[in-house]
This record gives sequence, C-alpha cells and structure tokens, in this order.
Amino acid sequence: MKIGVSTYSLCRAIQSQEMSVTEAISYIAEIGGEHVEIVPIGFDLTESPELIEAIRNKAAELNIDVSNYSIGANFAGIDEQSYQLEIQRVMKEVDIASRLGVKRMRHDVATSDDISIRQFLADLPRMADACRQIADYAAQYGITTSVENHGYYFQASDRIQALIHEVNRDNFKTTLDIGNFMSVDEDSVAAVKKNISYASMIHVKDLYLRPSNQNPGEGWILTQSGNYLRGAIVGQGDIKIREVLQIIKNSGYDGYVSIEFEGMEDCRTGTRIGLDNVKRIWNEIQ
Repeated sequence: MKIGVSTYSLCRAIQSQEMSVTEAISYIAEIGGEHVEIVPIGFDLTESPELIEAIRNKAAELNIDVSNYSIGANFAGIDEQSYQLEIQRVMKEVDIASRLGVKRMRHDVATSDDISIRQFLADLPRMADACRQIADYAAQYGITTSVENHGYYFQASDRIQALIHEVNRDNFKTTLDIGNFMSVDEDSVAAVKKNISYASMIHVKDLYLRPSNQNPGEGWILTQSGNYLRGAIVGQGDIKIREVLQIIKNSGYDGYVSIEFEGMEDCRTGTRIGLDNVKRIWNEIQ
C-alpha cells in the first residue's frame, strides 16, 4: 500500500501557474508522497501530449509511481451520436493512461439535474454499457477503470455498487472517496465499510459538517438534504479518519491511497499536513 497525493490537491497552484504539473510532482515527492495521481486540471494531456512523457520522466527521476489517471465523462441525457462520440473520446483517454504507465483510470459516468432513483434506474443500462465498452477496451492495456462516488447523481454507495454489478467486468471497480459520501448525507464510516471490497483506488479527504439550521456563511456547499460541507485538511475535519483508515487497513486493501485537499488554506500547506496526518495515523493503527 502506498500513500501519495492527487494533483487535484494542488490544482489552485497549477491553475494560477504558480506551479507546473511536473513541479507539483516534485513537491509531492519532497513532502513524502509515494505516488502521484494525475488529474488534468490546469493542464491538458490531449492538447499537450508532450506532458505525458514529462510526467513519466519526472516521476521516474523522483522514484515515485504514477498511480491513476482521472478524467471527466458523461453518458446520460445525451443523444445517440453524442453518446458514441463520448465513448470514443474516453477510449482515447485510456490510450493516454497507458502512455502514462498507469494501471488504474477513473472516468466519470454521468451528471444529471434529476438525481432521483427513478432517473438513475432508467439511465443505468445505457451508462453501464458505456462503462463496459471502455473497460473492455482498457483490458488490452491491463488497466482497471473505475467510477468515483461524486457528483450527487453517482455519490451514494448503493448506486456505485449497482453500476459495478451492471457492468460486470473484473476490471471495472470504484475509486472510493471517503468524504464524498457526505454530499448525499451518507456516513463515511458506514459507506466505506460497504464499498471497500470494490475499490481499485482510494481518495482520502476531510470535510467540516454543519447542520442545515446552522448556516456557517461563505465557503460552504450544501448536501443533498441541505446540510453544510466545507473542505478541511485531512485529519482536522469531522470525518472519523482514524476509524475509516482502520477499515481500509483491516480490509487488506493494498493499492494506492491519494490525499485530496479541498480546504480554504494554502493548497501546499494543506496537502503537506494532510499527508503527514494520514501516514502517522496509518502507522499508529493496528
């Protein structure tokens, strides 16, 4: 098991051009990250393919793994032509994942204004078929594709499981984000227990949670039922991090764990402290 950092944690610095993606990788290695997860925010590997080799070379130079490639996608609420084009686009992103040298790739599945279970069940067969085609394509590279629990529509643990079973491919799993369950008012501990066996990748983030009758003001987002969430440094928010990490450790999970920082603090500081906290707690628990 290796603990590292998603470039998403540093996207504010990357987007502001304070840091390039290769400089972000150097920073991750400097603070003790054992791998880097590539999330193309602030850079584009399709438009700048030379960055693919630059990322691989920088990671190799610093002796850290490139663990996962995470991209957006949507297969719901679109016409047939757009649906087929989106599948083909994501397959080209699988080619990029292979060139990066990763064996794990997360792609989104759907966004929808209607997040009802009725709409989800109506969309499920078509979404699953897209994921199945992409997983089959990724199999030639030995890549496991995955869906992450985020975006409200695909955030609840049961919906993730429903899609995984509908796709029915050994190389289609979930990127399990321990914090994102909270956006649909699902307890992180309970949800991680339910879905840890399906995980090909784990994101560790932390969040502050406040009830719907205590509006904390600027900087907070609403959960599905109207509670308030704000990003925190991992280990300093309201998620029971120690208990969640204990579940992960007891499960025998032996893949990559990525720190995701979404707090209001400086992204470099927040990422470093969160990484330190996770490594310390992981070593403390039995």
